[in-house]
Amino acid sequence: MKKIVSLFFLSFTLIIQAQEQLSDSKGVISFEASVPFFEEVKAINEEVIFSVEIKTGEISCTVFIKDFKFKRDLMRTHFNENYLESDRYPKATFIGRIDKFDYKFVTQTPTEYQIKGILKIHGKSKPIISKAWLKKIAKGIEIQSTFVVNTDDFNIEIPTIVAAKISKQVFIHLKTVVSE
Repeated sequence: MKKIVSLFFLSFTLIIQAQEQLSDSKGVISFEASVPFFEEVKAINEEVIFSVEIKTGEISCTVFIKDFKFKRDLMRTHFNENYLESDRYPKATFIGRIDKFDYKFVTQTPTEYQIKGILKIHGKSKPIISKAWLKKIAKGIEIQSTFVVNTDDFNIEIPTIVAAKISKQVFIHLKTVVSE
């Protein structure tokens, strides 16, 4: 009988916890490090894992580096082997919080929030503050954010031979829909 009661409470607790977190495993993140007059340097990853704790506004985002897709396979190879060293550093993560987040005040009109947290790429961590736009949609909450990172901050070396063709300022855009 004790086991049955314990299993009931464990199940109930898991159900409650599931309702307190919204998540997505098919978010989209893209980046661009292009320089005018040279070949476009950009990629997209449609396998972003993202979650939001409803009560606290805490967020978590994980991106597997090898899932970025480029226009050219050679760019993907150089990105994984030479720049991000994805065998050694297979993922990038962001752990943070949406400031002044209150789930009940998220509406169908996009509202600007501030996100603060720690971005970890290539084995290096850096505090990030970014704007995000949240809006309620039928499936949950849509979250979009755009921010810039510098390759030097994460010890990502760009070889001298291509340094003029790749920007050290990388523009990143995230779009995800979190739901129960």
